[in-house]
Amino acid sequence: MSQVHDGERAQAAERLPVSILTGFLGSGKTTLLNRLVHDPAMSGALVIVNEFGEVGLDHLMVETPADETILLSNGCLCCSVLGDLVVTLGALLERRDAGELTAFERIVIETTGLADPGPLLRTILTDPDLSHRFELDQVITVVDALNGGRQLDANRESFKQAAAADRLVIGKADLAPGEALDALHQRLQRLNPAAARFTAIRGVVQEPGLLDGRRAHDAGPEIPASLAPAAPDPVHGGHGASHVEDRIRSFTVHRPGRVTREGLRLWLNAMARFMGPALLRVKGIVDLEGRPVIVQAVQQLFHEPRELERWPEGEAGGTRIVFITEGLERAEIEATLPALDFAAPSGQAGALAFDAADYGRFVDALDRFGPVERL
Repeated sequence: MSQVHDGERAQAAERLPVSILTGFLGSGKTTLLNRLVHDPAMSGALVIVNEFGEVGLDHLMVETPADETILLSNGCLCCSVLGDLVVTLGALLERRDAGELTAFERIVIETTGLADPGPLLRTILTDPDLSHRFELDQVITVVDALNGGRQLDANRESFKQAAAADRLVIGKADLAPGEALDALHQRLQRLNPAAARFTAIRGVVQEPGLLDGRRAHDAGPEIPASLAPAAPDPVHGGHGASHVEDRIRSFTVHRPGRVTREGLRLWLNAMARFMGPALLRVKGIVDLEGRPVIVQAVQQLFHEPRELERWPEGEAGGTRIVFITEGLERAEIEATLPALDFAAPSGQAGALAFDAADYGRFVDALDRFGPVERL
């Protein structure tokens, strides 16, 4: 991980934000999208609708003001259509730059209800043809107020969609009994305490801030709200919990003091390498040598850490990270935290001298993730 410089901030500011709108089949994604495209906050947006199956229908229901909806048929965004998405986004930029397409300033991708959003997020963040032109803004997941609980029980994709979300929208909120709606709110809070929650009635979001996106976090005030207090640990144990959910843990790890730059780099790389598949969602703020830095991950994909201009209101240092894991306990995560104290070998830059003590500290740090074969 490299330090954030003014030039890097300027380059990031020039990248187009991409929002992912996901949710299981019938959750109300298209109804919500039809409302959102008329919101002033969506001005200058281009919408990409992905569909599963041989015949595309959703594009007939999405009413974009400028009729600039792009339909990707015959595939799912989480598998075979990813290559097409890379080509499509590149072509859209070329057409926009050539004046052949109405100028757009952001992109919204509505995924099929069967999509695991992880591969799509990985493509946007790591594909060399996309990562320097686009940045992931936020993941919005729609959960059906009536059927969401059953879908979480029965479908792994539904569970991953909720776990990956930055924003959770409970759709059709007016159709569910009050007790059922409260129970779904509580379940989503336990599953993904790092996500802000909203409700929608006939596609109209009842609370403000859904489209504020990642850029709004740079000023800091929303960070404490989005990093909610630790939920009951573990998540499972409620009535009707699924077999998948029995393995899910949701907890917040607190660590006082500062971490080193080398230690954060080591910890992030080791987490991705050794624990990545079990990390459904990671989101938090790290005290990096006195500076507030946001870290986020979906499975083995860790976002580039972002340094904030100042500490969020109510924060005065220290590290606080929300984890949603599958098959990993809190103690296993906490055991890796000493790696954050690792310091790079001292001496002249570029020196190849081998220091046994430094190497020992490196291996000791990695040992927190599992046995390491020593030289």
